[in-house]
Amino acid sequence: QVHLVESGGGVVHTGDSLRLSCAASGRTSSIHIMGWFRQTPGKEREFVAVIPRSGRSVYYADSVKGRFTISRDNAENTAYLQMNSLQPEDTAVYYCAAETDGSRGYSRLIRSSTYDYWGQGTQVTVSS
Repeated sequence: QVHLVESGGGVVHTGDSLRLSCAASGRTSSIHIMGWFRQTPGKEREFVAVIPRSGRSVYYADSVKGRFTISRDNAENTAYLQMNSLQPEDTAVYYCAAETDGSRGYSRLIRSSTYDYWGQGTQVTVSS
């Protein structure tokens, strides 16, 4: 079992920055991929960014490319999402996810169904 806990959300203004953290515990050695998704009321969970254990082959949603940066510290079992130039449309609950089967390929990694474990989410609100 893997347990994920997100932190770092909050209320900010347009153009501000936030850094989300996702701390993993439990069988952390089984985690291959860590990803961030977001969800707003009435909509499906949306892919944001993903990073493998190696740190290579990082993918971003087009909507956040150039503004968000995903990273991970394997020694600390923590993933991060640095969010810059935040916009009101970035307002959502942000979820951290972990995958343990070593999935590959963009089409699989952007699907929420690929991931085995999820955190409880952290709210990010960007006011105009």
